[in-house]
Amino acid sequence: MLGIILCGHGGFASGMEKAMLQILGEQSQFIAIDFPETSTTALLTSQMADAVSRLDQQQDIVFLTDLLGGTPFRVASTLALQKAGREVIAGTNLQLLLEMALEREGLSSEVFRLQALECGHRGLTSLADEMGRSRKSTRVEEGI
Repeated sequence: MLGIILCGHGGFASGMEKAMLQILGEQSQFIAIDFPETSTTALLTSQMADAVSRLDQQQDIVFLTDLLGGTPFRVASTLALQKAGREVIAGTNLQLLLEMALEREGLSSEVFRLQALECGHRGLTSLADEMGRSRKSTRVEEGI
């Protein structure tokens, strides 16, 4: 099964993990790593390298991070570039995490990345847009 390492600033990763556990239950091949204000880049690099070594080395790994260009993203990028079969995704939200955790069985890291990006685009919406879609789909045409 594809391994997932979730990392972000503050308590982002542990908070997302807690929400995921509440909704989906325990997930194998999943590690969450927080990057609190008191941490360092060196410590985070060590924690993420350790997480990589704890996952099944026969499978691809995807790093899910909070912010493009942030320290968790940069550290994940460095580790991802060391071996084929690793991808880094920034801008992770709960919908993306839940949907992709359920869909990852049998996926390569590349296919996971492509599906996650679609999921992220689909998941970002607004009440006004959703209500507009609902109105459009429930209109009944008048006529013969």
